[in-house]
Amino acid sequence: MLTDRQLGIVLAVVYEYIRTGEPAGSRTITKKYIKGLSPATIRNEMADLEEMGYFYQPHTSSGRLPTAKSYRVYVDSVTSRERMRPRESGEWQQEIAARRSGIEDLLHYVTHMLSRLTNYVGVAAVPGLNDTEIQHIDLMPLGGAHILALIVLKGGLVHHSQFTLPCDIEPSIIEDLTRRINTVAAGRTWSEVRDVLYDFVLSGLENVEEACKMAIRELDNFLTVQNYRFFSSGAQYILNQPHFQTLGRLQAVLSLLEQEKPLSRMIDRCRRSASLNVSIGEENEAEGMEENAMILIPAQARQQKAVLGLIGPLRMDYERSINILEAMVDALGKEE
Repeated sequence: MLTDRQLGIVLAVVYEYIRTGEPAGSRTITKKYIKGLSPATIRNEMADLEEMGYFYQPHTSSGRLPTAKSYRVYVDSVTSRERMRPRESGEWQQEIAARRSGIEDLLHYVTHMLSRLTNYVGVAAVPGLNDTEIQHIDLMPLGGAHILALIVLKGGLVHHSQFTLPCDIEPSIIEDLTRRINTVAAGRTWSEVRDVLYDFVLSGLENVEEACKMAIRELDNFLTVQNYRFFSSGAQYILNQPHFQTLGRLQAVLSLLEQEKPLSRMIDRCRRSASLNVSIGEENEAEGMEENAMILIPAQARQQKAVLGLIGPLRMDYERSINILEAMVDALGKEE
């Protein structure tokens, strides 16, 4: 348990390092942040905090640098107090309101904005296709037993999947099957209709029952396994940061964006908690992310649940990043 003095020193060192990128020494802390104590007293406290795992010293004669443990203290302090929205948040709201296209274009644009404003990687996700309202499903014969499924979700998201039925089936039957599926599914989520779909759809189509069952199973697999639709922007920005000149740190971020499964789990946890989530260093479950950080926050975009986020170095400007993300969520909410 940190004393009030130790807490003040930890916050000062983190803030100084985020601001300057330089190790913080005892004289800097007394001059800028804690003026009522001598450098010797601060130095002794910093030595104790280093033993406790909050700091490390890159060189014997240098000041201290914060560890992930210190960043966690700093982030908890930031999130526990009221925060001011950036002055530019009104402009961001106008920019978002001007986007009249579908949710895919909107989230692409928002991730670009987040990256431009922070110089980190902006991410966004629309969760749970099976929990999103379906506008329309089209089954299109591609010849023989091959089928293309086009799934249009509320907000304009379009997904497609190809599959093969166990036998050839007449286009007129595919058309009838499509009509029956939409009678049940349109305006509802897949999770609401999947259990009643078989009985309704198959009535009168018993002669092609196995093919129809296969078509519904393929739709079910696609809509339940495809957990998130991802958007990201800003990899070019982090290339200019000293932190990512180390190849392993850069590869960890790019791998996270490509593999998607660890990112899916982190986004799903944020969505279910319905609250801001900051993962620092080893708190990130993705391999190689021990020296990086991620901030995720639930949002509402075009009447769909979404998650926005930023990926950056441990030395991320957490307070500014959180303020920007929260302002962006507000702007998306007012755009509805």
